Amino acid sequence: MASSSSVKHVILTGVPGVGKTTLVKKIVDILRSHSNFNIQGFYTEEIRQGRSRIGFDIVTLNNQRGQLARISLDIADQRRLPKVGQYTVNTTSFESLALESLSFKMGDSKVVAVVDEIGKMELFSAPFKEKLNTLFQDDNVIVFATIPVAKGKPLPFVETIRSRKDVTIFTVTRENRCNIDADIIKALKAVVE
Repeated sequence: MASSSSVKHVILTGVPGVGKTTLVKKIVDILRSHSNFNIQGFYTEEIRQGRSRIGFDIVTLNNQRGQLARISLDIADQRRLPKVGQYTVNTTSFESLALESLSFKMGDSKVVAVVDEIGKMELFSAPFKEKLNTLFQDDNVIVFATIPVAKGKPLPFVETIRSRKDVTIFTVTRENRCNIDADIIKALKAVVE
C-alpha cells in the first residue's frame, strides 16, 4: 500500500464472487450522496439463466447496458471474437459503453472513474487499455477500480497497476466485505478533498 500522501487511486481485489461489484455499487451510492463527487464509469454484472451463468454485461453508472461476454454467441462471432474459457467476449459492445462512460469533460473538480473490472475479458480491448493509461496519468482523475487476485498466470497490465506507487489496494474477503466500505470511502474522500 502506498503512503496516504501519495495515494491517488483506490483498487479493490479479491477472489471471484467475493462481492467486489456489490461493494463498488454500494460505495458509488454513498459517494453520490455527497455533492463534491463527480462519479462516472461502469461495473460488470453476471447474466444468469435460471441457476446457470451465461455471461456478463457492462452497466454504466447512468444505467446503459451492453454485452461483455456470453456462452452462446453465434458461430461466426465465436470464430472472430476473443474467448475466455467458455465465454466469447464482445469487444465492440464493451468498448462502445466503457469508453463513453470513461470520457468526461474535465473541469476544476476531480472525477472518480469507476472501473469494475480491469480483467482478462476487458483487456482484450486495446482502446480500453489506452483509456486506462490516460486516466491513471490525469491529475483530476481518481480511478476506483477492481482487479483480479494475482494467481496462476498474472496479467501484465493488471500487475503494472498493482505495483503503482500511487494506488492503495484493498483486499475484499468474505470476512471483511460487510465492513470494509468505511475504509474505502475514507481513502476516496482523502484523495478528492
